[in-house]
Amino acid sequence: MDRVDRRDFLARSAALAGASLLPFSASVRAEPPPEIKKIRFLHDPSICIAPQYLAIELLRLAEFAELPIVDNDPALGANSIADGRADFGMYDVPMLIPMLDTGKSVVVLAGIHAGCWELFANPRVQAIRDLKGKTIAISATESSEHIYIASMLAYVGLNPKKHVNWSVSGSYPDSMRLFVDGKADAFLGFPPQPQELRAKKIGRVIVNTTQDRPWSQYYCCIVAANKDFVRNYPVATKRVVRAYLKATDICAREPQRAARFMADKGYEPRYDIALDGVKALPYSRWREANPEDSLRFHALRLHEVGMIKSTPQKIIAQGTDWRFLNELKKELKA
Repeated sequence: MDRVDRRDFLARSAALAGASLLPFSASVRAEPPPEIKKIRFLHDPSICIAPQYLAIELLRLAEFAELPIVDNDPALGANSIADGRADFGMYDVPMLIPMLDTGKSVVVLAGIHAGCWELFANPRVQAIRDLKGKTIAISATESSEHIYIASMLAYVGLNPKKHVNWSVSGSYPDSMRLFVDGKADAFLGFPPQPQELRAKKIGRVIVNTTQDRPWSQYYCCIVAANKDFVRNYPVATKRVVRAYLKATDICAREPQRAARFMADKGYEPRYDIALDGVKALPYSRWREANPEDSLRFHALRLHEVGMIKSTPQKIIAQGTDWRFLNELKKELKA
């Protein structure tokens, strides 16, 4: 594929995504101007959040003056959004649920795609139930992979507090290293880690959340925002959510272009790895699936094993705001 410059990429991306985000777009013209011109996005080094980086470029076309990307300690997760150090980010549903349970200042605005995660195990483990008594490598307690695996364990009747051993490594790369070195029986990876493990022929996948039910039926990555930002800047919020959804359509319809963008910008410098990650994910899911179902599914699992106190109904009531998504589904004909 020939390399394209940034101007050409953005022009084609805007056309592909449907109604333009530029000021002369009818949908944008009908809205008042955004209340703020600076929006901070939380950086998470994963191919699956390609829509976020594309959305930032689309927002530049919409004349937002400052769009800084905030580096994040993976152990903090979306706490950087709750604490006000960033305004928006893409995160997986299970990881956000304990934050919503404790009333942190985070709100879920839209679903993006299912999939991402793949649970690798050594030959002694053939299924999730076989993890009983085994050691699982994670970067930190209450990290994305810890909560996601806990939900999986609860689904098959295992208690994540009693039936497995957690080996806390301190970082995602160190977690994978524990598994590669044989010091852990299982490891939950997200792109590009699964691609790297397959290339090295290490371990076997016992759950692929893009393909295997019930995980493939529910969202992984969603759009999360700081509650105060959404409350104070609703016009800007809607424009950001619009950019996320249009960028998600770009990933669904032109994965090669999205992967080239990721490689050229250095988010994932290996084009083949970026393309494999983007092509594997169901980015059209936002047009058809109900994000409440995903929150309900995981919250019920975590509530059953005592990892959260709130009911799924309470989680949804206090931690979601679907106004923008519902309006944009009509606008974008979803």
